[in-house]
Amino acid sequence: MTAPVASAGMLIRRPVPEVFEAFVDPAVTSRFWFTDGSGRLEPGVRVRWNWAMYGVGTEVVVKVIEPNRRVLIDWDVDSEPNEVEWRFEARGGDAWVTVENRGFGGAPEEQTARALDSTGGFTLVLAGAKIWLEHGIDPRFVVDRHPDARVKGWDG
Repeated sequence: MTAPVASAGMLIRRPVPEVFEAFVDPAVTSRFWFTDGSGRLEPGVRVRWNWAMYGVGTEVVVKVIEPNRRVLIDWDVDSEPNEVEWRFEARGGDAWVTVENRGFGGAPEEQTARALDSTGGFTLVLAGAKIWLEHGIDPRFVVDRHPDARVKGWDG
């Protein structure tokens, strides 16, 4: 059996450098994905991303940064490590962004379930980035994905 890979892609109608920056600068990323990040993505750096609405966070380690082309990280490094890779490709004046999440642990059915969940999650992240970068609107996709799991009293 081939190991499952989560995959999502989206055309974002902004220049590649602007879209790339949105994924490496937590001040921008927090507008459409996590609530806060401990630092900018740079090669070899370990950062923490938090989702305050759910009371959770994760540690990631940056493996590769190819400016305006690629970001490769190890995700959930303290619990269930796996890889996430973003690729940025110019399509005219716009950016085609793909994300792959791979290396899931567990039994085959657990790996498949995690890949399916990750595909849905990263699709929402890319759609959120598109709406934020193209229109300046916070779509609240991530905060509204699991409303029953939100931290009581969180109103972000």
